[in-house]
Amino acid sequence: MRMGRAGVATAAGPAKQCPDKAAPGGWPIRPFTRGRPGRILGFRCWLVVAKRMEAVTVFGARYSVYVRSVRLALEEKQIPYRLEEVDVFAPGGPPPALLQRHPFGRIPAFEHRRATDTVAIYETAAILRYVDEAFDGPALQPHIALPRARMNQVLGILDNYAYRCLVWDIYVERVSRPAQGRPSDEARIASALPQARTCLRALAGLMQEGPWFTGPQLTLADLHAASVFAYFVQAAEAPDLLAGHDNLCRWWAEMSRRDSMIRTPFESGE
Repeated sequence: MRMGRAGVATAAGPAKQCPDKAAPGGWPIRPFTRGRPGRILGFRCWLVVAKRMEAVTVFGARYSVYVRSVRLALEEKQIPYRLEEVDVFAPGGPPPALLQRHPFGRIPAFEHRRATDTVAIYETAAILRYVDEAFDGPALQPHIALPRARMNQVLGILDNYAYRCLVWDIYVERVSRPAQGRPSDEARIASALPQARTCLRALAGLMQEGPWFTGPQLTLADLHAASVFAYFVQAAEAPDLLAGHDNLCRWWAEMSRRDSMIRTPFESGE
């Protein structure tokens, strides 16, 4: 019996080479050194092949805050994925194929094709937590109860109070509509300002020491907030609303420079 340097022991002939030495995304898988049992080497090679068979697909649009949040999580975890463009604002509404993946016709939808089955998930909160918990890479949720509660608190503020006023009522009216040759609804913007101030004050209060929302660990809260802020800060009202919230300004300056943000730019639409 002969043992190849990075391969599987065989009864005769040279050792069979392991098909790949790296899992998707460049995460190294070191071959076993000479002298290890051949069956273990064979399992190692099978594991690499199984990982190569996995595929992650995000169904959604590049203009979506919620799609970007999922993409940011995948980027931070260094998970290869494919974005299949779905425009829910196209004439005729959400396409039938999306309704099969998300019964409410929203984006994103998510698919993880594994070696033995396929996982399909919709709703951004569920997708984000699955991405963090099902894949290797840096943890995006605190393990300690209080920071984890703060993360969920920030996510709740963003979804329930901040997203609509910062994105739809301020950014869309001040930036998106004029870019399309349509007038801004000044009354809608004015009515959103008190809510925006409350949201930003609450977010700044939760950040405390920083640099991230839960402290030293980047979490799902930062990724989702960054997707909202990427639109909001383009509005003329943003500097005045952010005045006095130095921690939010420092957080955004740091967050906006991350590679994950640079690799997931918005395209017009929202």
